[in-house]
Amino acid sequence: MVVVSTPTVVTIAVMVLGATAGETLISAAMTRIGDLDAIRSQAGLFGAVRTVVASPWLLGGIACMAISFFALLLALSGADLSLVAPATNSLTFIATAVSAKVFLKENVDGRRWLAALFVAIGVVLLTR
Repeated sequence: MVVVSTPTVVTIAVMVLGATAGETLISAAMTRIGDLDAIRSQAGLFGAVRTVVASPWLLGGIACMAISFFALLLALSGADLSLVAPATNSLTFIATAVSAKVFLKENVDGRRWLAALFVAIGVVLLTR
């Protein structure tokens, strides 16, 4: 049986929340920005880059992804990769599906919820 310490659980949670928030914010930024091809045709490549980089949603997403990355480093300093990687990836998959449904109002179909359920079962089995 694998015993997972409280600091590792907290670090994995921070990593999952950071990655989920980051992906959600970046998706929201790109939806708000619109078609990059249209922006590039009007303002050129540098205009398209400037538009993307100036988005506060994108900057927030990048900050959240950075927090997630540093939480990964901290988690790996206290736990095995064979635990951290599957747990964080699978929990992020579940959290991202929920976030897409709740915050981005995306249509998350039954197959994705079923997949998320199986992923959750896998995480439980991983920690036992």
